[in-house]
Amino acid sequence: MRQFLSSIWLLLILSLGTPLAAHPGAHDHHSKEKPVAAEKKWTLVIHGGAGSMVRDTMPPEKDAAARAGLTRALEAGSAVLGKGGSAMDAVSAAIMVMENDENFNAGKGAVFTYKGVNELDASIMDGKTMGAGSVTGARYTKNPILLARAVMEKSPHVMLSREGADEFSREQGLEQVSPDYFATPERWRQLEELKAKKLGWYDIDMKYGTVGAVAVDSDGNVAAGTSTGGLTGKRWGRIGDSPVIGAGNYADNRACAVSATGAGEFFIRLGVAHEICARMRMLGEDTKTAADHVMKELKLLGGTGGVIVAAPDGTATFSFNTPGMYRGRATSVGEMMVAVYGDE
Repeated sequence: MRQFLSSIWLLLILSLGTPLAAHPGAHDHHSKEKPVAAEKKWTLVIHGGAGSMVRDTMPPEKDAAARAGLTRALEAGSAVLGKGGSAMDAVSAAIMVMENDENFNAGKGAVFTYKGVNELDASIMDGKTMGAGSVTGARYTKNPILLARAVMEKSPHVMLSREGADEFSREQGLEQVSPDYFATPERWRQLEELKAKKLGWYDIDMKYGTVGAVAVDSDGNVAAGTSTGGLTGKRWGRIGDSPVIGAGNYADNRACAVSATGAGEFFIRLGVAHEICARMRMLGEDTKTAADHVMKELKLLGGTGGVIVAAPDGTATFSFNTPGMYRGRATSVGEMMVAVYGDE
């Protein structure tokens, strides 16, 4: 009888325990919660030109205006990336801010050619698809970076020039402005000074105000964009590196995104943007090593300027061989910095 009762108790205990055994999380409601996904990271890097910017000669108001413009550009691009937007959209947004700011040599505030007109160049490239678009010598599009993107997305071509670029811009419904919109008194003064002093082929002050942006979005895609008015007093339809894919601009998810600023003829000869990406992809170099190496090569050729670089893993760098470069960086972890001089 005692053995029979013991068996009954054992069966009763097992039957009561079965539901709990079937639901091991019943004792701990936390075990039913889904794991929190890690926050996706993004990076945005911009430049507003490289050159002979030094503390002793830079007017405080110009320093402040440049930093404010860079900050606004970072905020615009960061707003896109922070909402899960694409690197392409972030690059476009950041560059548009600088194109609308006369403190930079792109869009409004672009320098004059020798004949006294503003001719605008821009390019953009998507590292995910390796699609690219560029324009050179455009005169009526308010934001040339949008025209470059339209060439990439709405045409079978990569590069359009001058009257053809303007015609395509109108067909695409992009905002058009009078050429007077781009002109500023300060840029006209610079042209007059260059002509009066007969300074030669290049801007003697070496202030290349080209603007650019590179970004890595939360999906790990990279993109690069560049926009410029070229060099003060440029002649004969001169084209620099900014609209040349592989020279002043390049993006490839297998390596990095690059935007350049400087003496364009040298950047074209060395294929700077592509060269940096190639070193990263083929040699396994990081962003800084690759960028610094190529910029040293550029200097040996006699070229000056700078680059910004961002890789799909979020690492990014600046590299320049001039006294200063207008630059900035923002990241998903809260970094937001702008700088002008080489010692920053």
